[in-house]
Amino acid sequence: MLRRAFVAALGAAATTAARADDWPNRQIKIVIPYPPGGPTDISTRIVMEKAGQLLGQPILFDNKGGASGMIGAAYAKTQPADGYNFLATTVAMLAITRHLQPIPFDPDKDFIAVARMATSWACLTIHPSVPANTMAEFVAYAKANPGKINYGSSGNATITHLNCEILNLEAGIRMTHVPYKGSAQATQDLLGGQIQAQTDQTCLPHILAGRLRGLAIVGDRRWPYKTDIPTMIETGYGKDVGESWYGMLAPAGTPAEIVDRMAKAIDEAIKSPDVLDKLDKGGAKPTYLGPADMRTTVDKESAMFADIIKRGDVHL
Repeated sequence: MLRRAFVAALGAAATTAARADDWPNRQIKIVIPYPPGGPTDISTRIVMEKAGQLLGQPILFDNKGGASGMIGAAYAKTQPADGYNFLATTVAMLAITRHLQPIPFDPDKDFIAVARMATSWACLTIHPSVPANTMAEFVAYAKANPGKINYGSSGNATITHLNCEILNLEAGIRMTHVPYKGSAQATQDLLGGQIQAQTDQTCLPHILAGRLRGLAIVGDRRWPYKTDIPTMIETGYGKDVGESWYGMLAPAGTPAEIVDRMAKAIDEAIKSPDVLDKLDKGGAKPTYLGPADMRTTVDKESAMFADIIKRGDVHL
């Protein structure tokens, strides 16, 4: 019995090694758990199309949006762990949503961290009808008009939702949350005046074009294309806000050799000039982390957001 088990184990190991040595020999599928046109979709396609070219195989992108990424994640965890199925992910999916509502997957057990790819240049942005040109003026207006400012997000329990809720707490204001199925839809309504504020990278082109007004950048430095916009920290707020990053996961059980090879392809992809240029124009910056470092970052940020949500008594 023991001999048969040992032989079976050797056979399984040999099969896994053969798969890894031969990988990839066909199309790779990446589930994007958000609608087309949003920042996760755009950044993932930019990086992973290049990674596919480096690996010599085409990439199939499968958008399965809804429920703040939960529909796509629930689907992706059921896919074979054969190295041909991956899931685009965000900081919210792994470190925020789990602390606000039940989710249909275990971030620690159902997926393996592959790589963090990029981080967005998010900006607190307002419609020109709001009588404010600075963060101080915006906070004063919001205090004088509690509940009058509606802010849009890419969905409940996303970073674009939580950052505005943190601002509510820090500034002592009361903005009203309007969740959307994706960032692009929220930005369209911001342009139309149906909502008055949003914190997202999808606003950036419209700030440059003068259609929207940027008040503060969420991040550690100013946006190079409009350096007159201060960071949130520079305005006296944003001590606890988090940056919106995009990464790649694989279903649990995916061979480690394949995970490492995909991570290396992503690292090489985001160093190429064409990818850097596209990310830059799309409102994102490369912030690569390999599998181990990404896992450590997720654990750290999950603990941080859990504490913020508890201290701020944030609820959906």
